[in-house]
Amino acid sequence: MKAIVGLGNPGDRYAGSRHNLGFMVVDGLAVRWKAPEWHRRYRAEITKVSLPAGEILLVKPQTYMNNSGTAVREISESCGIVPENLLVIYDDLDLEVGQLRLRRKGSAGGHKGVSSIISCLGADDFHRLRVGIGKPPQGVEVVDYVLGGFSDQQWEIIQQVVAYACEAALVWVNHGVDEAMARFNGLHLKEV
Repeated sequence: MKAIVGLGNPGDRYAGSRHNLGFMVVDGLAVRWKAPEWHRRYRAEITKVSLPAGEILLVKPQTYMNNSGTAVREISESCGIVPENLLVIYDDLDLEVGQLRLRRKGSAGGHKGVSSIISCLGADDFHRLRVGIGKPPQGVEVVDYVLGGFSDQQWEIIQQVVAYACEAALVWVNHGVDEAMARFNGLHLKEV
């Protein structure tokens, strides 16, 4: 079994925020794959789909971003999911809006949700799909920026990027991380 984990914060207050891009992508996958209803388990909302490549667990931790690792660890241990069968999708300040980047492993890069997962798993060799949100404008605190929403112009790009991220996740499921990196790491949709 493989798991695709979208990072975000639970509740309506955060629904359209930059920090919830992981949730948006996993929600998109659930729609695309006609997943059954979400249910609560392992401190997360989960649903399971059966694809030709095998069973895929879609996960939205409900522990808030900074404690995402607790849910991911419970799911990994309970379902026997090894790091190379785990794809974590999250927002990234170091990528511009419209960019995607897949990685095989690495540091948290300052992302507290990823840091929590590394700490709880005791490993950094899980796969990641980073979705760019760009840097905050001068004078705007990072926390306010990531918890804020997109401009109308950015939202048009984000909707396209979420669709591409869903496609990247499907390639990861069917062909592995190397193929997904080769196809999507150069993607950069520009603001008009």
